[in-house]
Amino acid sequence: MDLESGYPWWTVRNGLPGAFPPLEADLRCDVAVIGAGITGALVAREFAAHGHDVAVLDRREAAWGSTSASTALLQYEIDTPMRALARRYGEGAAVLAYRACLDAIPALRATLRGLRGVDFSGADSVQYASRERDAASLHAECTLRARHGFPVHWLGAGDVRARYGIDAPGAILNKVAARMDPYRAAWGLLERLRDAGARIHDRTAIAAVEPRSRDVLLTTSNGLRVRARHVVVAAGYEAQAWLPRRVARNRSSYAFVSEPVAADVLGPLSRTLFWETARPYLYLRTTADRRVVAGGADDAVDIPARRDRRVARKTEHLLGKIRALFPQVPLQPAFAWGGTFAETADGLPWFGPHPRFGPRVLFAMAYGGNGITYAQAAAPLLRALAERRGHPLAGLFGFARGRR
Repeated sequence: MDLESGYPWWTVRNGLPGAFPPLEADLRCDVAVIGAGITGALVAREFAAHGHDVAVLDRREAAWGSTSASTALLQYEIDTPMRALARRYGEGAAVLAYRACLDAIPALRATLRGLRGVDFSGADSVQYASRERDAASLHAECTLRARHGFPVHWLGAGDVRARYGIDAPGAILNKVAARMDPYRAAWGLLERLRDAGARIHDRTAIAAVEPRSRDVLLTTSNGLRVRARHVVVAAGYEAQAWLPRRVARNRSSYAFVSEPVAADVLGPLSRTLFWETARPYLYLRTTADRRVVAGGADDAVDIPARRDRRVARKTEHLLGKIRALFPQVPLQPAFAWGGTFAETADGLPWFGPHPRFGPRVLFAMAYGGNGITYAQAAAPLLRALAERRGHPLAGLFGFARGRR
């Protein structure tokens, strides 16, 4: 599956940090994780940290799939507003999903502590009303979250202009968000796992999966066998090919990173993530070396050749929106890219077993705008399921909700 177009910044910045060896002999393990991106790395870390013997397998080089194209805006806000989730699943479930993602931000900071080059940094997050008619519903969203103790503040039009110099009829200011280099984070976690004894094998494609009563048998494309008590499929957007019907809609999203901008010109951009209420929405943040990362302009095209041709035009579209928002910030795109993006009907991820494979094959499909946050939040859920324990997120993030 061709997941990227153009030049994702993280691979340009980091190159290929090294290589993990392809699998060359049969192996046994407690948990085999298929996928060596940021989701697979976070899930593998969770199992290994609690005493499970882990192997990670990926058909590409590690983190070379969608992780390398991620813009890594780390927010607890789900693309589906809390009010909409409450209407669909009840207020308690909506609060549970949001709180799990809120708790994931500091947990992710702790998980990545000590890794070099990750550039993890806390930030504010501002979601602004794109149009006057969006302000009332955005204010109601802020009120609901505040009632449940979430760290949000409502900003009227005057406050938005005074704080950020932008024209918007209102905004939610959230004080818990972050940014990082997702590619370097995945690599750092995988290297740490390897050093602790986990087996990491990239350039190793899985050709067959056979769930059995006591284990799962994986067969690679060159005939090697992996026997694991449990398998976690963390294969990103490609994981949908494993299922009998699609559980998400594949789209294309576009992004660019600018040349460095002077600190005094960036102003509030240097410490704030911005995103809007319009769909598809513009979002932007900065990097540690004062570049602006911007993304959005999603479309329904998931044909690589057509996506390739759209990267330049989409970059100009994003650039125009940012210039209208922050005319005082001179931006010169340095690298631009597009990539496959999947979203579920309710904005929630899919974590857990699927009826097609039984309880020993678990899926980690961290789809939506905050996939990294989902992965951090749901890794303990997958471990609980493998250990035959209950977990409060099992029903809400599992495949059973799709049959309600």
